[in-house]
Amino acid sequence: MPQLTDVYTLYNGVNIPKIGYGTWQIPDEVAYESTLAALRSGYRHVDTAKAYRNESAVGRAVKDSGIPRSEIFVTSKLPAQTKGYQETLDAFESTMKALDLDVLDLYLIHAPWPWDQIGKDCTEGNIQSWKAMEKLYKDGRIRSIGVSNFSPKDIQALIDTCEILPMVNQISFFVGHSQKETKAFCDEKGILVEAYSPLATGRVFNETVLKDIADDNNVTVAQLCIRYCLQKGTLPLPKTTKEFRMVENARVDFTINEKDMAKLDALDKGK
Repeated sequence: MPQLTDVYTLYNGVNIPKIGYGTWQIPDEVAYESTLAALRSGYRHVDTAKAYRNESAVGRAVKDSGIPRSEIFVTSKLPAQTKGYQETLDAFESTMKALDLDVLDLYLIHAPWPWDQIGKDCTEGNIQSWKAMEKLYKDGRIRSIGVSNFSPKDIQALIDTCEILPMVNQISFFVGHSQKETKAFCDEKGILVEAYSPLATGRVFNETVLKDIADDNNVTVAQLCIRYCLQKGTLPLPKTTKEFRMVENARVDFTINEKDMAKLDALDKGK
């Protein structure tokens, strides 16, 4: 399964495995065994967040896996409602205590606005949070920094006022929802797009077009959707608690032909 050892290289030279194991919606009591299973299955990139309430389980699994820490890429996120310089530094310390790690590989601002106030203008708060993350990056506490759910406008506000360009933008990205404007902006700036919910939280399994293309390629719908994200130059973060699915989801060393890619692209209505 070469894809699990393949990497993207962020613009600062840090290597990040091309497929990550997502832990969103996996409760703390399940996340430990699930993360261990993912690492056992060959995953070397684990994505968590303070908001997921499973950082401690993920951190324990990383430690107990027996795999050298240097070989595992761990991401966590600043809560969406946390805005401000000192608030960000404090939240980061809380995350590191929960993970029980010395250095974090990637830290993201989880969203440009609190989840209960989507669309609110928090530009100044995001700028202050970003400046705190720049400090943590310069201090060697974080190997790379980025954002999540940020629009081009949100990212531009950081570019205009801060020193360091985000290295990653983690967004909802799947067949039928490829966020073309945001993806094009990030590509232009050299920002890697991570694709969360690459299986559309399960909705892709109801699409007849996807089933037909998957059958033609002798792969599962999940494998097709993960491969689609990779061929779009994004980094998919599939989530499952079943070990056989983890293994299956990583078997994506095939190529979707141009004709089928065009069919998949045609499912994107731009909404």
